[in-house]
Amino acid sequence: MFMSHLKFIQRSYTNYFFVSKSIVLLKSNIFFMKVKTLENSRAKLVVLESFHYRDLLPLSKEVDLNAYGGSDISTDTKLKAYIKDAITRREASTALPFIIFDKKLARFAGSTRFGNIDKLNKVVHIGWTWLGKDFQGSGLNQHIKYLMLRYAFEKLDYERVEFRIDERNTRSRKAVEKIGATLEGILRKDIITKNDRRRNSCCYSILKSEWQEIKETHFKTLP
Repeated sequence: MFMSHLKFIQRSYTNYFFVSKSIVLLKSNIFFMKVKTLENSRAKLVVLESFHYRDLLPLSKEVDLNAYGGSDISTDTKLKAYIKDAITRREASTALPFIIFDKKLARFAGSTRFGNIDKLNKVVHIGWTWLGKDFQGSGLNQHIKYLMLRYAFEKLDYERVEFRIDERNTRSRKAVEKIGATLEGILRKDIITKNDRRRNSCCYSILKSEWQEIKETHFKTLP
């Protein structure tokens, strides 16, 4: 009788723990997806929608995503497919894509996103970032990264933000190193890029425990 009662208590506790954990993950997901804009004095990130196609189309002609990554927006059709895939991933709660607006120039500038959202372990990737030529090297990207990092660490209380970059893409690597990210290692031949070439991906990260110091040093001039 005692053993049966004990087993019942154990099952009840296990079920309670599972349900409670599921509720926490659901709340985390709702909060993550609830944001519609991230904004400061220079940059405004707006959740990407299908109608943003016309805003991104002229910018897509100025970049070659497939040179260093697995995405391809080289034609109108491929850009539409890219946006559709990003929205599908958002609806599946694995990504949160944005269109970028440069408030200084009052123009749309490109796109970025949170991806590979891991609510259980509180880990997220920042990437899929591309800017039109007029915005590259303008300082806009620093504002974008600041808004996203601040949201991940201060609003969502995530533990880790990752960046994965083609080993050959020295410009993007220098950009994340400039904001204080740590190179942890290299994944060999993990993504197919242009002309079926397999790239090596450099894995960078910033931890929640590092964020305050990075914020006060690498982003100290930002509002």
